[in-house]
Amino acid sequence: MALHHAQPGVPVPVQPFGASLQGQKTSALFKSETLEVIRLVLMAGKRLPVHQVPGEMTLQCLEGQLTLSQNGNHQTLSAGQLLFLPAQTPHEVEAVQDSSALITIVLQGHDR
Repeated sequence: MALHHAQPGVPVPVQPFGASLQGQKTSALFKSETLEVIRLVLMAGKRLPVHQVPGEMTLQCLEGQLTLSQNGNHQTLSAGQLLFLPAQTPHEVEAVQDSSALITIVLQGHDR
């Protein structure tokens, strides 16, 4: 089954899932030659192990609470907060609470 990605000029809902969060999964919303947008769903206590992405990225918490760790620093994001990371920054993400977030990654000029 092919993933359905956002189409140019067509709105995509990104509001919090609320009560239906438990049944949701992480999904790619959009990917082009220069940009990728992912809807991350992470349940409390789960984490994405240390990794890095080729371009700059943002992590915007839509609901719940996430902790992003990088270079020994820990930042906790709550709903409505956004964090920026430069390209190639090793980091990990852990859900303090059941959470969803938008991840935006710049791909232009980087190997894909």
